Amino acid sequence: MALRALNYLEIESRLDRSGIGTAADQQRAALERTDVEVVTSPWCGGDPLSGLRSVAAGRGLFREYDVAHCNLVGPGSLAVARHATRNDIPLVLHTHVTREDFAESFRGSTTVAPALGRYLKWFYSQADLVLCPSEYTKRVLESYPVDAPIQPITNGVDVGALEGFEDFRAEYRERYDLKSTVVFLVGNVFERKGLTTFCEVADETPYDFAWFGPYDTGPHASSAVRRWTSNPPENVTFTGWIDDIRGAYGAGDIYLFPTKNENQGIAVLEAMACEKAVVLRDIPVFEEFYTDGHDCLKCETTAEFVAAVERLAEDNDLRQRLGENAHKTAMEHSLDRVGDRLAGIYRDVRRAKRADRPIEVSESDGSQ
Repeated sequence: MALRALNYLEIESRLDRSGIGTAADQQRAALERTDVEVVTSPWCGGDPLSGLRSVAAGRGLFREYDVAHCNLVGPGSLAVARHATRNDIPLVLHTHVTREDFAESFRGSTTVAPALGRYLKWFYSQADLVLCPSEYTKRVLESYPVDAPIQPITNGVDVGALEGFEDFRAEYRERYDLKSTVVFLVGNVFERKGLTTFCEVADETPYDFAWFGPYDTGPHASSAVRRWTSNPPENVTFTGWIDDIRGAYGAGDIYLFPTKNENQGIAVLEAMACEKAVVLRDIPVFEEFYTDGHDCLKCETTAEFVAAVERLAEDNDLRQRLGENAHKTAMEHSLDRVGDRLAGIYRDVRRAKRADRPIEVSESDGSQ
């Protein structure tokens, strides 16, 4: 039976190139491989204003769909959640935001994080099913505790969107004056993602370091972001927004990601899909996906990160072996597998809702 699913990301235009925006894009790309019909806006007419005009004309505010799947936690998602509850529509809420990964992102975010946690506990508990990117995130949600079934499912990696990254190498290295071995990172510039460690490692090594991604210099920027982006080590380049993300993976050689907290880390999978040698901080979420010495190197201290970068820069064979194994790991998170899994989840949650019973969840998302 055909199924129509709402896959909704509010303020979508402002989340382009963010991890949340990429995750939602990949869900939709994955579902294109299935027979699920996807709508991306809950509103009649496609936006809230058009929805209100529809109400004024005697029609409804919301479009029709069989399952509601929300990727954010703001007022638009809350309105969809309430509509779904009132109309007995199965509600899936996707955890891309936790109080833990919100801390050390923007100025004041660490102070706000405890209050956010209380809101998230209430918000996610409305769902018929909560999806999250990892078993680690599931444990975090259970600690709140969230009163709803929780199912891990990988964000996946869009390998097709990265095709041709090698062709950008010369252009992007010349654009940002990068030479020899380039240590790099892709994503928004936050202290949570290991900004200080990234710069400290650069300060102790002779290689070029590049952080490809936007950063805020206004009132929302944290003191760490303002400090490092305004006065970086001589061998560190903060590129800001780049035109094509493939340029980052083409220009870089060693992916250094000393993040302090992640729900999964899509850019890690992208780097692995491009056969880059990856250096990660040894944090719980990475235990379930990656193996030290096989598809990555894991570190805890700045000294260990420095040693790992130097080792990889000097050992081409090790870099190649880790990159090849990393590529195999990334392929376990293909969008084909994500699409099949999501389509199955939508059907399971609809059947459970119709039968007035809780949905049964499994321990694995099938990506391992």
